[in-house]
Amino acid sequence: MDTGLLERAASELVAPGKGVLAADESNGTMSKRLAAVGVEPSAETRRSYRANLLATVGYESAVGGVILFDETMRQSMDDGTSIPDALIARGVHPGIKVDTGAKDLAHRPGEKITEGLDGLRERCSEYFQMGARFAKWRAVIKIGDGIPSAACLSTNAHALARYASICQEQGLVPIIEPEVLMEGSHDAQRCYDVTAEILDATFAACDEQGVHIPGALLKPNMIIAGNDCANQISREEVARMSVDCLTNHVPHDLPGVVFLSGGQSDEDATAHLNLMNQIGAGHPWQLSYSYGRALQAHALKTWAEGGADSSAASQDMFAHRAKMNSLARSGDWSLDLEA
Repeated sequence: MDTGLLERAASELVAPGKGVLAADESNGTMSKRLAAVGVEPSAETRRSYRANLLATVGYESAVGGVILFDETMRQSMDDGTSIPDALIARGVHPGIKVDTGAKDLAHRPGEKITEGLDGLRERCSEYFQMGARFAKWRAVIKIGDGIPSAACLSTNAHALARYASICQEQGLVPIIEPEVLMEGSHDAQRCYDVTAEILDATFAACDEQGVHIPGALLKPNMIIAGNDCANQISREEVARMSVDCLTNHVPHDLPGVVFLSGGQSDEDATAHLNLMNQIGAGHPWQLSYSYGRALQAHALKTWAEGGADSSAASQDMFAHRAKMNSLARSGDWSLDLEA
């Protein structure tokens, strides 16, 4: 494990003004999104959409890395250049989703455990040879009646730590993603408490597994009340509670936090990040983003329209959202820029 290379790559992913594009939707998920906007899903339409997105001029000023799915890692741009090579040529790190999905946790109804540790070392070695320099593994934590259980928290924390350790052994920066879902009627304080629990458990497990924290990144949820909660807190409270939770439960030698958008609107995801960077002066890590739909939703819909200008218009949509979140990295976004 070359800790220097890991630290450098991690820092480059969250360099000032930059974040991560999450384009790692599984084939099934991406096919559903294509079908929802009227496009016949296939390997070629998935490739065509993503190739158009990644051909956007100048997006590298706002994006330090792109998380890919296995299929996309093996596909090419329209000119025949492999997608990883095209990213590298733009100064963007290719990344790869390496978990195999969340499955039902035995004897724990309603709870999930993320699988994929079997064969992970070999997969990471192959992806590194293909150009990947970072990876992602997502754990899913649901809040409900009597859940999450201690078993759910401990098994997911252990899996995240083992994944991170194996990735670093193979030269990949691990993005550690323990996502507390927005589903449910829980309030923001309950979200805070559960997020604190899974963060504590995850970093304790990382310590046990020898994970080099300065060569890793964290991809957490923000502190937000459940979708069905009647008491939704303000954007300012989301930002304050999120920064407080990180300050109290995340190691200070971690180079960066790349928030997930987790079902928020595009504007909310940007506004929350902007406020955190305004109130979080002096925090030890870069506060950044790893957004999927919050960067792509409008771009996909525009691309699917299929008119003569749809490809360029789709790229414009993506470039705009990337720019807005890049500004939020320094607290310089404002609502009037959305016009």
